[in-house]
Amino acid sequence: MISVETIESEPKNNKIAFMLKGANAAFANALRRAVLEEVPTMAIEDIEFRKNSSVLYDEIIAHRMGLIPLTTDLETYNMPSECKCKGEGCASCQAKLTLDVEGPATVYASDLKSKDPKIKPAFPGMPIVKLLKGQRLELEATAILGTGKQHSKWAPGHIYYKQREILKAGNLKNPDAIVKACPEGVFEIKAGKLTANETLLLKYDLAGTVEDVSNGEARLEATGDYIFRLESFGQLSCTEIMEKAAERLEAQFNEFEKLIKQ
Repeated sequence: MISVETIESEPKNNKIAFMLKGANAAFANALRRAVLEEVPTMAIEDIEFRKNSSVLYDEIIAHRMGLIPLTTDLETYNMPSECKCKGEGCASCQAKLTLDVEGPATVYASDLKSKDPKIKPAFPGMPIVKLLKGQRLELEATAILGTGKQHSKWAPGHIYYKQREILKAGNLKNPDAIVKACPEGVFEIKAGKLTANETLLLKYDLAGTVEDVSNGEARLEATGDYIFRLESFGQLSCTEIMEKAAERLEAQFNEFEKLIKQ
């Protein structure tokens, strides 16, 4: 049976680490790909420039604004392909944001004014462009839901995993060498034997170091558990990302089951 155990949780920093037990490499990688490619988030897709006398071309500003993470409300908005308007654009699948700044000033993401308070820049301090005296930037942007499979601007965060490792070591000739070669506290010597701090060991990839320093006398052996680390880009919380990824993965499995039964 698959189970999940939280190792670290930093909601303020949009980070989480958890251990996936009872799964195999194929499922672990499918979950990773679901996070990166299947979780929908809001991002600016179209911009109508009304005035741009800055030093940057419209295309450059549009590219920058497309990469600004926007807080996302998955309860209110639909994917354009799944909306009743069939992707033509309506209040159920689009959010409008306006910007109007005159120099001298630095234009920040916080200058974007959204018609929906739930859809706004996740990091207001992101700079867009600097305006000199007399320069002006005025535009209207349209944000829609999309997935990382379509474009990286819709990716909800960064996720990776590694297998949990345990120390396998007998009577070593020089256990002190391993202790000194690795981050402080990961390994220590008790009763003349090398032991590992399991909590700290989860944070590092030290298999090569341990084997090289000990000349093969000690090693870190992979188990069947997987350590995931996720950092949200700010559109959704880490919990929301994982819940949506699991939901999308389940939907894909159900669809596959239907296809093979036809």
